Amino acid sequence: MSLTLERPPQAPGPAAPRPPAQGGRPGRARWVWGWVYTGMFSVALILTVLIGYLATGIASGDVDWSDLATNPTWDPMNGTFGALAMIYGSAVVCALALLLAVPVGWAAAVALTEYLPPRLAKPLRLSVELLAAVPSIVYGLVGVMVVRPFVAALGDVPGGDSLLAAGIVLAVMIMPTIVAVSVDALAAVPGRYREAAYSLGLTRREVVRSAVLPQARSGMRAGVLLGLARALGEAIAVFLVVGRADGRLPESLGGFFSSLVHPGQTLTAKLAGPEPMLAGTSGPYFAALCGLGIILLALVAAATVWGTRGTSSRATKRGLRPRRASAWLRIPRDRLATLLRLGALLLPGTLLVGMLAILVTRGSSALNPAFWFSPATGAASGGVSGQILGTLLLIATAALIALPLGYGAGILIGAHASARTARVLETVTVAIGGTPTILLGLAGYVLFSMTMGWGRSWLAGAIVLVPVVVPVIALTTAGRIRSMPSELTESALALGLTRAQYIRSVVIPYTWPATLTGLLLGLARAAGETAPLIFTATVFFGAPALPTGIVNSPVQALPTHIFTLSQDSNAPEAINQAWGSALVLVLITAVLLSLAVALRNRFEGARWTT
Repeated sequence: MSLTLERPPQAPGPAAPRPPAQGGRPGRARWVWGWVYTGMFSVALILTVLIGYLATGIASGDVDWSDLATNPTWDPMNGTFGALAMIYGSAVVCALALLLAVPVGWAAAVALTEYLPPRLAKPLRLSVELLAAVPSIVYGLVGVMVVRPFVAALGDVPGGDSLLAAGIVLAVMIMPTIVAVSVDALAAVPGRYREAAYSLGLTRREVVRSAVLPQARSGMRAGVLLGLARALGEAIAVFLVVGRADGRLPESLGGFFSSLVHPGQTLTAKLAGPEPMLAGTSGPYFAALCGLGIILLALVAAATVWGTRGTSSRATKRGLRPRRASAWLRIPRDRLATLLRLGALLLPGTLLVGMLAILVTRGSSALNPAFWFSPATGAASGGVSGQILGTLLLIATAALIALPLGYGAGILIGAHASARTARVLETVTVAIGGTPTILLGLAGYVLFSMTMGWGRSWLAGAIVLVPVVVPVIALTTAGRIRSMPSELTESALALGLTRAQYIRSVVIPYTWPATLTGLLLGLARAAGETAPLIFTATVFFGAPALPTGIVNSPVQALPTHIFTLSQDSNAPEAINQAWGSALVLVLITAVLLSLAVALRNRFEGARWTT
């Protein structure tokens, strides 16, 4: 599910003049605007708390930024904190992911929009969206059981933990993002460009190359950069397959290729390990870890902001510029391009079917109802009823907190702010949505667990999941407001409604289907988050199914349960339990995503007013 972030010139919401204040109720108007501004304030507060946490940590000890960026050695025992090997590892796994995912993702997007009829493209696009909803911990588990043995055989190295394994896992994770955003960009190209190109006698390949891609290139690049932002911020899936070996840098070209099939380290894997717990909350060790967080946040923010820039006006005004086509082998080239693009389209569907087949085969215990409704016994036996209840409690609490905040922020962006202010607020919202969740977990650990003395608390875990859900709600709501027919706004102005009455009587009834869709999409992602919960809310065993308080009241949850079990890859009973738990988690997220897609299809284009 992708979000269009560009404001069309005809959008009536932000550009509409303020309606005359006739017949309004000051108390109700103040309540409406207080709620709207509270939503946007909460988004800004999340970013402020995160940056403040990192800045406070850096201030607690001396950070040698030059040494941090150029020294490959990380040795806390001797006071040496160098992150160059981690930066190298992050760069390599992201480059590998893009190298594998971009050609396939772009080709699949072109096939969806240019080669297939809508009746076939729609279900195939749904399969891509389902692939995007698979939790990262499940990708990590597949990496442990499938990708690592493949790399071990390929490189003749034991284990298979390597930078290449991490790159392959990330490529599968970011491909749906690239496909979904690229499909939107290609679908936005006016049909007259295609018609003009076909009228010149161009083949389909030449039409795509000369008429469609020049117009959609900016949006397709945005999909790549958004995928890069997710790859940079992914912690758990990389943690399980990268090997977490510090200080490894190649010294030659041969050493570079050898390093790909050997263990390495990344920024997110370091932050997801045990060291944040060992470093305390002050001192040089903690400050160096916060320095890693600053580097990571800067990289993700840069990729996110660059990827969500508005489309260049030159791209929309250049018009049709067909390239001179060679007469030699035009038809064979066209057929080859068709074959390659349709073949690329089969890959996401094949991945989804293969992943489901692996889950059903290896996680067959989840097909037994007793597995869902019986508690866990021991380390790796019994059911997962406690983990399911804990997961549902976390996402339900996060939903109650995030829904009003995200809705208020979306209305402010889409219906009240000026065009320039809306672009700024939207960029900030998207940047928060792309923030690595491992940083949210560390900030929540320091703020709630340590400073406020909550310890492990289910409420702390739900709160750190709120930044995952709020941006999705805000952006889907703002996008729905942009699509509002102009006659609704004109009718509100003609009736003399105040802006608060316009929001309450026109905007809210029209946008609630999109808001509900955004909520379900955000919860589908939050349900699979692991990194924030490890530090704030969950334990592996010993917690009651439902907590009895807030302070020192942990819960069990499916993502962290799978994460703990998957690290014991030599114990067959632990792996079987992990696969069964993974299938349960995928089914929960699939239900949430299916509801979101059904709502989108049901209410797409619907008009609601009261």
